[in-house]
Amino acid sequence: MNGGESEPYWERRLGRDDLAAVAGIRAALRRFLVHWGAPGRADTAELLTSELVTNALVHTDGGAVVTAVLGGGAPAVVKGRLRVEVRDTLPRRPVLRAPDAGPPGLDGDRYDRDRCDGERCDGDQCAAGSAATSGRGLLLVQALADTWGVRTHGTGKAVWFELAAEDR
Repeated sequence: MNGGESEPYWERRLGRDDLAAVAGIRAALRRFLVHWGAPGRADTAELLTSELVTNALVHTDGGAVVTAVLGGGAPAVVKGRLRVEVRDTLPRRPVLRAPDAGPPGLDGDRYDRDRCDGERCDGDQCAAGSAATSGRGLLLVQALADTWGVRTHGTGKAVWFELAAEDR
């Protein structure tokens, strides 16, 4: 599927709670990026896409739409800049949690027990407890993407990232 005449484009729609589809999304993205980027860049894109899709399906009540665009015209299939976007129906912005935060005394980091229960939080400054098994996906996106962000749209939000074909 093409979003324009010159930019390779890929899109998939996912139903509500369709976590089994995450593996299929990774495989389809791998096929889309078969000739793209330096070694390991497509793997990074696959990991980050998997994190964003999983977040959208776990933390919202609706499905998600995943798009990938290789910008840069015809050479984009090999050397273009990749932009992946995951749209969902929840307008609330995701919270980037502090790495390795936990109860006082663990790795010197602290969290406010009155505001956080160790994994979910009510405030923007809360962090996942160090024993939490989830809550670090956006930290991976922040660490590995060249750039990323969140934008609102008519019925929810889109979380996106971009990667250049070559390492930074």
